Amino acid sequence: MATPTQTENLSSSTSSSRATPLRCFVGALISGSLAIALYALTSSIARSFASKPLPTGNVTTTNIAVAVRTLVVGTSTLGTAIFAISTLGLVALGIQLLIMQLRSGAKSDGSV
Repeated sequence: MATPTQTENLSSSTSSSRATPLRCFVGALISGSLAIALYALTSSIARSFASKPLPTGNVTTTNIAVAVRTLVVGTSTLGTAIFAISTLGLVALGIQLLIMQLRSGAKSDGSV
């Protein structure tokens, strides 16, 4: 069971970390910049792999080289996609919170 002081600390920490449109847009800016950087890294890796020929001396080495290239480019692409999708989600959440604030502000202004 939580003591009263633990409950007060928990409630004060959750109220101070509420989502606001500003926090969402700042998070989206950070996430978007990471997505752009990872996109540049991914395209650089893909260009680097495309410019170098695969080893053709042995079938096993060729298969390993293809697998490694696929894993490296795939992992980099996955990271890029995760940051890009989180950017879109944060922007959408920020817009939703902004609309909710504007609606609640309009309701309180109209009822006075």
